[in-house]
Amino acid sequence: MSDEVATTLDVLGASTELIRSIDSALVASPAGAVAGRVSRVDRGRFSMLSAQGPLNVATTGVSRVCVGDWVIVSASSGSPAPDDTYELLEVLPRTTALIRQASGSRTEPQALAANIDAVLVLVPLDREISPRQIERFLALAFDSGALPVLILTKRDLVESRDAVEARSLVGAVSTEVAVITASVVTGEGMADISALVARGRTLALLGTSGAGKSSLVNALMGSNAVQTGAVRQADSKGRHTTTWRELVVVPSGGTLIDTPGLRELGMWVDEEGIDTVFSDITDLAEHCKFNDCAHGNEPGCAVLAAITAGTLPAERLASYRKLIGEADEAARENDRRLTNIERKNSRQRSGRQRR
Repeated sequence: MSDEVATTLDVLGASTELIRSIDSALVASPAGAVAGRVSRVDRGRFSMLSAQGPLNVATTGVSRVCVGDWVIVSASSGSPAPDDTYELLEVLPRTTALIRQASGSRTEPQALAANIDAVLVLVPLDREISPRQIERFLALAFDSGALPVLILTKRDLVESRDAVEARSLVGAVSTEVAVITASVVTGEGMADISALVARGRTLALLGTSGAGKSSLVNALMGSNAVQTGAVRQADSKGRHTTTWRELVVVPSGGTLIDTPGLRELGMWVDEEGIDTVFSDITDLAEHCKFNDCAHGNEPGCAVLAAITAGTLPAERLASYRKLIGEADEAARENDRRLTNIERKNSRQRSGRQRR
């Protein structure tokens, strides 16, 4: 691997260990193979950033890559290729992945971003804050393996007293998460956010439509790299100005993955991710009389005792149960889906053998 390629991979967020892995993969690949990082995925193709510049890679069916993946591609002829004539050779193992349940009626995982170091969960201050919604985002972020950080955006649109109350409200959702109050208009909190976007690190932005993700990306990029849209005064709803996931390189170092505003967020997480968000409940559960206490009507339940004493909101337990139930149901549906796929494949194999 040339120094130029290694430097480019470093800028795109590759660690020294990963660069060595990519070098080994390139040695084992055909002549003309190129290493890079997926920057955007579209139907029938994906874009990647590499030492050769931006490349387009043709795919068939549902692509098995997502934004943030490290990949090895090759020109079909083994020589420099025009757009869309590169083919995917290898996807390197992901270190972390932000995964939700696919939208709609499908019960299957959908990767939003891969190989990320931190997830910035954006909560706008110009509308009513929903602790239940924040719990969902944080469960997803914790389960990814990356570090979640709560960003209270649009500080310039609210009074100081309201900002302090909001910070206290979101801080109560999880004591495990740092909270930064920010405004791209006044610059408040931007130095703290910029410190997170260091060279070699990748941050994913997560939040609802109108939360200020695109504005934050533009502020960190120092340009209008991402289109922004107005927010309706009547209900504080924003248009989905970002309609796809895209990775960009910040001039001062680091990479960002901007995601569309999520209208629905189905749970596709292990219970560990949910338990981390609800550490207050899991800590109390250790003092329950029974190890398998469901916190229903069991005697000696420390969780119910805390609710009775007023130290734990009943809504908190209800939200915990709901998310655990959704995650369990998604896992069962996925098991059924995989079983049906295996049965179908088995019938096809049997048919081929008979023929």
